[in-house]
Amino acid sequence: MSSDLAVVDGVPRWWRHARGNASGGGTFDYWEVEAASNPAVEGWCEPWCRQHLAGYTGMVNLETISGRIIEVHLRFADQWPDLYGGDPWVEALVRLYQHGEWRFDDSQCRTGYSIVLFVPHGRHHRHPPADLQSEIVAMPGISSLQITFHEDWAAGRHAMPPGGFRVAIINCWDRAAGNAAREQLRSHFAAGA
Repeated sequence: MSSDLAVVDGVPRWWRHARGNASGGGTFDYWEVEAASNPAVEGWCEPWCRQHLAGYTGMVNLETISGRIIEVHLRFADQWPDLYGGDPWVEALVRLYQHGEWRFDDSQCRTGYSIVLFVPHGRHHRHPPADLQSEIVAMPGISSLQITFHEDWAAGRHAMPPGGFRVAIINCWDRAAGNAAREQLRSHFAAGA
């Protein structure tokens, strides 16, 4: 479980939890960014934050297993702001760092999905053409497309898990739509473009 939270003086003011669905070799098939609270994580981690992050105001990312912290980062997962609430969420983020306060109306939150595309290691990859990227983003149920590599870098310069080379992330509100978009992108990369 990966949890992002906004804290003010160490006190959590906002939470969002994402459950990773592994596909082997250190890769993920998709992440489910959950709309619901997670009492197991929040109940154990909130007191920990109050004790260990007193004086800190900003974003925190907690990686947990069975509700217990295995990693803490003073940042958030930057692939999901559109699933967290888009521009209003980003404005709340800026306000948190500028003014030390968290104000965000999360009443419209809903579950989203982050579908990941890994391809085999060992090739130099090119970004999909702009028209294909636009076509993917325009598909119903798709929130965003992120191309996650530098085409002007050698493949070995990218930090990637042993199970594959991550080329794209598709954020969506409908997992079937995200899977369809991923297959369209997979065809582009399989063609050797």
